Amino acid sequence: MNAISVPELMQRLGQQARTASAAMAQASAARKNAALRGLAELLRANVAALQAANAPDVERARAAGLSEPMVDRLKLTPKILETCAQGCEQLAAMPDIIGEIVGLQQQPSGIRVGQMRVPIGVFGMIYESRPNVTIEAASLAIKSGNACILRGGSEALDSNRALAALVQQALEQAGLPREAVQLVPTADREAVGRLIAMPAYVDVIIPRGGKGLIERISREARVPVIKHLDGNCHTYVDDPCDLDMAVRVTDNAKTQKYSPCNATESLLVARGVAAAFLPRIGAVFAAKGVEMRCCPESKAILSTVPGTVPGAVVKDATEQDWFEEYLAPIISIKVVAGLDEAIDWINRYGSHHTDAILTTDHRHAQRFLREVDSSSVMVNASTRFADGFEYGLGAEIGISTDKFHARGPVGVAGLTSLKYVVLGEGEVRS
Repeated sequence: MNAISVPELMQRLGQQARTASAAMAQASAARKNAALRGLAELLRANVAALQAANAPDVERARAAGLSEPMVDRLKLTPKILETCAQGCEQLAAMPDIIGEIVGLQQQPSGIRVGQMRVPIGVFGMIYESRPNVTIEAASLAIKSGNACILRGGSEALDSNRALAALVQQALEQAGLPREAVQLVPTADREAVGRLIAMPAYVDVIIPRGGKGLIERISREARVPVIKHLDGNCHTYVDDPCDLDMAVRVTDNAKTQKYSPCNATESLLVARGVAAAFLPRIGAVFAAKGVEMRCCPESKAILSTVPGTVPGAVVKDATEQDWFEEYLAPIISIKVVAGLDEAIDWINRYGSHHTDAILTTDHRHAQRFLREVDSSSVMVNASTRFADGFEYGLGAEIGISTDKFHARGPVGVAGLTSLKYVVLGEGEVRS
């Protein structure tokens, strides 16, 4: 870094990415899939080395006083690395959609008009904490025929460097340009400002991290941004519902893991089942140390649950709690009159990320699916399923709550564009 300034570094990365993107767009499915399978093998063969690179990042995070959920995001456990490897293999097994032509239709003039799926070109990825995002972004770039420039957080720099080195090794082994996936090798914040302002080299920016980061990127970027700001996900327990299922799914949606953006942060309960449901889920939450921030009606019911301590586990919710993404063992709880109020509540206070209804009424389920304005809407399932791997996308680059181009978990298709193609046999316009 002493020999090159940040502007020069980013210019070089951009030029290399643009050149590599042309080669990636032409790459055969066989080469791309070979790179993905090779990367999976390298991940499995280097678990110990990757954990050794990851350990200093985790130690520094703890020493800096980061919360345990945030430290948890940094870890490269064998399970996480195996999930990354499986994601690469899943992508390799999927059909190659690049070059496919859809919607081809004959026109009265004789020409046939359709759309061809093509790579976007170069995307920039700016992310915090989770080093496994390096593999998710890289694998999706490879499968979609794009090049990417990755800028991870300074807290995971050692981990990201080790992972990016394996990605470039896999690319070279498959006969693809190593510059198709490049990691910004500095924690200097100026690099972010340069990356989001290089329209000559970068076609789209994808930020993945805290709300402050994403707001800054959206405000300052000079290229399009695919984003979501936060994940205030709701689970709505309907009347009628299967109470056993509702307890099981709600528990999973909140406590399976607290740190992801698809964990449920707000629980809505129909008044008709509140007296039966809330004591049961309240006992589960109390046993796991989940703080419940409640409306007066839900607090009155939950304060009688054995094992809860009024004022400690069960607290009064503020207006801000209905908007909050906790990423912690805290949940807001609201009793609603029924489906209409639940839908209105979610559309008002939610973040348009992921919301679920637990119900045995098919009509209620269909209304919820149609009327809740979120990128993922679920019936009788945990919000924790809102994930590219779980959706069968192989991996995800992030979640989009925008309404154009890509929405929900962004996989291979979200990193492509459609261009019109016209097939003729000498037709001329009269």
